[in-house]
Amino acid sequence: MQLNQLTAISPIDGRYRKQVESLAPYFSEFGLIKYRVQIEIEYFIALCEIPLPQLEGVKSSLFDSLRDIYRNFSEEDALWIKEKERETNHDVKAVEYFIKYKLEKFGIEQYLEFIHFGLTSQDINNTAIPLSLMEAMNDILIPKLNEIIAKIASLAVEWKDISLLAHTHGQPASPTRLGKEFQVFVERMERQMDLLKTIPYSAKFGGATGNFNAHTVAYPETSWIDFGNNFVKSLGLVRSKFTTQIEHYDNLAALMDNLKRLNNIVLDLDRDIWTYISMGYFKQKIKAGEVGSSAMPHKVNPIDFENSEGNVGIANALYEFLAAKLPVSRLQRDLTDSTVLRNLGVPIAHQVIALTALLRGLNKLELNQDAINADLEDNWAVVAEAIQTILRRENYPQPYEALKALTRKNDKITEKTITEFIDNLEVGDKIKYELKRITPFNYVGVVE
Repeated sequence: MQLNQLTAISPIDGRYRKQVESLAPYFSEFGLIKYRVQIEIEYFIALCEIPLPQLEGVKSSLFDSLRDIYRNFSEEDALWIKEKERETNHDVKAVEYFIKYKLEKFGIEQYLEFIHFGLTSQDINNTAIPLSLMEAMNDILIPKLNEIIAKIASLAVEWKDISLLAHTHGQPASPTRLGKEFQVFVERMERQMDLLKTIPYSAKFGGATGNFNAHTVAYPETSWIDFGNNFVKSLGLVRSKFTTQIEHYDNLAALMDNLKRLNNIVLDLDRDIWTYISMGYFKQKIKAGEVGSSAMPHKVNPIDFENSEGNVGIANALYEFLAAKLPVSRLQRDLTDSTVLRNLGVPIAHQVIALTALLRGLNKLELNQDAINADLEDNWAVVAEAIQTILRRENYPQPYEALKALTRKNDKITEKTITEFIDNLEVGDKIKYELKRITPFNYVGVVE
């Protein structure tokens, strides 16, 4: 079979390809190769800018043309590198040979051995990968998360005055406001987004075992630690000071954990809205030609929230694995991180699919206030808390017990039941008036 959206094994490259193709420049094999080329070229330019004595002849006017190698990187270039990799059986070495091949066209053959000078493959990988991750986060995932937060916040404002019967332990509880319940998710997500901003994108850059051994023996007079720090900083990353051959990935694990927490909030919202739909509190806008069930014509299923929930689950399983696996490596390194890191874009893709489905579902929601009001009217028992609290204030004897007896001896508490109870209380008319004003519709408290 030829690889296409119908034959792809993974749904993120098949069924959901259109939703996540914007991630391909960052996490595909093409993307990884391109970022490796970028790091190698920027490193060569940085060596020229020191300048190392042997590179003094490289004119700075050439730098922009050198950068065009990765700026204009093509699939043809990537295929050249993949073909060379078959020969070398080493992906990063193939990138080095590609850049040397390209530099020959600039007439600077005498400087070719300063490509990948003193480096190990992980200096390139552990700089290219966090750079691609950072740019994917800033360009794709964070804007998508902000879009979700903005949508939820707009619904919170739209429904801020809608009284809603709350449910604790699945049972009717003190009423709330629908807008406030949505605002809960806004606050939770915003706090996690604030934490997300504090996590640096760390890079390892220090030679074979992290000590700049080869650099120092060749040029002992150069401060290679300062060079490494400044080079990584110029890319927008933070250099890990003490490393083995590889980055220790602790900050990457922190990022994965943060994204998992954001996903858990989305999961919580998915399930709440699914439940509200099943209770009739929301209807869903119907798209022409859409079918809810192959057998039951009446159904309009909450498929967007179910799709979101399912993809959150896959993403979080992978985030949890990445966060647990990557910081662990034998001695100065083993190769397990390499194959694992190639899957870094997979959970992000599933998270994007989940967020896209959630947003699609939120845009379909239509408030069914009749159903919401009917539930409030059907649950006058929830004002018992309010009545007993005011009676406590007035030092009425055993108010909790009095309301407990009322609500548990009656199968159905109605407005009439509550009114008759208040009329029989041994309190003044002013207090009775205050108590009778309380309804399931206005007993909603206050929120900022």
